[in-house]
Amino acid sequence: MFFFDPVYLIFALPGLLLAMWARFRLNRTFNKYSKVSTSRGMTGAQVARSLLDAYGLHHVKVEGVPGQLTDHYDPRSHTLRLSEATYSSPSVAAAGVAAHEMGHALQHAENYAPLTLRGAMVPATNFGNNLGPWIVMGGLLLSSFVNSALGIMVAWLGVGLFGLAVLFSIVTLPVEFDASRRAKKLLHSEGILFQDELQGVDKVLDAAALTYVAAAISAIGTMLYYVFILLGRRD
Repeated sequence: MFFFDPVYLIFALPGLLLAMWARFRLNRTFNKYSKVSTSRGMTGAQVARSLLDAYGLHHVKVEGVPGQLTDHYDPRSHTLRLSEATYSSPSVAAAGVAAHEMGHALQHAENYAPLTLRGAMVPATNFGNNLGPWIVMGGLLLSSFVNSALGIMVAWLGVGLFGLAVLFSIVTLPVEFDASRRAKKLLHSEGILFQDELQGVDKVLDAAALTYVAAAISAIGTMLYYVFILLGRRD
């Protein structure tokens, strides 16, 4: 059956293993540097506010949100939302995460092309990610029971829709890498952290970046599996 095809593991396992390692590494690194206070004692919220004001982004709000590692920038409401573990913490990890999210706000203010593209892709990506796999399975079932080329066409349509999610995960990479690069530069140029503290930020943000790489590899592996199945049906 399509749901339990062991061949799927060949395509999915690399991304799955990398995702597990990336999540473990991120949690371990974040927890480690959450216990290391910065010399200046600024909380994540204060770091974000200071950097935003330094670059004239006074209109961007800084708010706290529940959870851990739920930090994000909302370009629609111009709001930088920091998790509980970041907002009120004066740690190296909190400073790094807050600066990273401020990097997204700066990208938005500068109309950074990959961020703009990613934002425009969100509706189609959600549609393709949710329905694409079901359309692929529906097409394969239609092809199996009706023996119709229509089923293969429907399945390829599903692959195309899921491809939007794959493209989104790829576009996300430069957006996240650039935000981390900006964060490290800003923390240094604004004198918020010292050099030894920046080494901790490097480790936290590099660990976070690996989770996005893992997501992209997982998405690519799944799409390659769909393509493999459909090419086999064609033969």
